[in-house]
Amino acid sequence: MKPTLLILAAGMGSRYGGLKQIDGVGPSGETIIDYSIYDAIRAGFGKVVFVIRHSFEEAFKEQFGKRWEGKIDIAYAYQEVNTPIEGLDNMPERSKPWGTAHATLVAADLINEPFAVINADDYYGADSFQQIADFLTTKAAPDHYAMVGFQLKNTISPYGTVSRGICKADENNYLETVVERTKIQRLDDGNIYYLEGENPELLEDNAVVSMNFWGLHHSIFEEMRMQFIEFAKENADNPKAEFYIPLSVNTLIQEEKIKLSVLTSTEQWYGVTYQADRPMVVDALQRYANEGKYPPLS
Repeated sequence: MKPTLLILAAGMGSRYGGLKQIDGVGPSGETIIDYSIYDAIRAGFGKVVFVIRHSFEEAFKEQFGKRWEGKIDIAYAYQEVNTPIEGLDNMPERSKPWGTAHATLVAADLINEPFAVINADDYYGADSFQQIADFLTTKAAPDHYAMVGFQLKNTISPYGTVSRGICKADENNYLETVVERTKIQRLDDGNIYYLEGENPELLEDNAVVSMNFWGLHHSIFEEMRMQFIEFAKENADNPKAEFYIPLSVNTLIQEEKIKLSVLTSTEQWYGVTYQADRPMVVDALQRYANEGKYPPLS
């Protein structure tokens, strides 16, 4: 059975200044999502599931439905701020989204096979998709998940500081911990530091970081659903609390219900959080086109 690619695309792009999910950054107007789908097809994925808002539906079907029709199956799940989850009778009302694990849960009825989860606005590269596809087709199990980690040096921004989850794995390359570090930047001496305290703390260029690229077994949906019910009850009066995928996965690791393999990619990661990020992404995709890495996808 071919794995499924779940693309989290319900964000409003307020910091970007528009619907960045359909912004054409490639030489022929391709979006970052187009490159992800292309790489997923080459790696052997059989279906794409978009998590979007109802207000995005027409734009997404126009942008992606027509382009990829006949090349891969496409389905849509919908995450509004308060999309209900089965088993939670009194969903707390709030104005802030519930987070990436809630976004994953709304697609549960559409996925019955091992699947990968990615952000819509991140470029991960062909090697990353091939590694996760190989895992999902040969090793994924109810007690064995994976993540694609990236070398820190390939994820920092020249435009300011970033936050990254620094991963620690054991001798078998199973994830032990993820420590969130903020205000990460390469300084004038050429080294990368995080600047949380009074003195900069050195980080290794090749430190492995999580960029929200997960390889999961579909049995996670029931575990995640029960976790979310408890999380929503505990945070009913906390409008800023978000239920993230790393929180869900880490809980399962700590409960010794799963092990999680860390797959390390040497690809350059690109993201478009801010408009200032856009020219760098455009230049990179043009370079990849010139090198023959991608054909025109439009």
